[in-house]
Amino acid sequence: MIRFDVVTLIRAAPRRVFEESLSVEAHMASMAGSGERAVGGVTSGRMGPGDQVTWRARHFGVAWRMTSVISAYDAPVFFVDEQVAGPFRRWRHEHRFADDGGGGTVMRDAVEFAAPLGVLGRVAEAVVLGRYMEALIVRRNAHLKALLEAS
Repeated sequence: MIRFDVVTLIRAAPRRVFEESLSVEAHMASMAGSGERAVGGVTSGRMGPGDQVTWRARHFGVAWRMTSVISAYDAPVFFVDEQVAGPFRRWRHEHRFADDGGGGTVMRDAVEFAAPLGVLGRVAEAVVLGRYMEALIVRRNAHLKALLEAS
């Protein structure tokens, strides 16, 4: 299993960052490079507690589908999305939002995931997937930061 944390500073109030982090449209825009689209469940607007969304995307030249649920939610402090169906043996992404003391937000992402396929999956995690998934979260956060700081 791989675990990593990403910290992003955003010059916008925590509530705004929290809400935009739950936007289906913002997520799709941040993942445009992989063609990620919401194809089931909540497919537009903001997700909330218990909501499910099925994403379709292309990574490593392969089309993937993943259904996740908002499994924990405490606005505007944190939420968790977890895979309920999809390519991973486990996927859990915790999002935390804290006031930075100057009107901005410290956004912390804690991600845990495990690939399928036993030993082969663990090798893929170590060699490719760990860095790849972290880069996706960094790219997503850079998109949110640019979007929120521009408005």
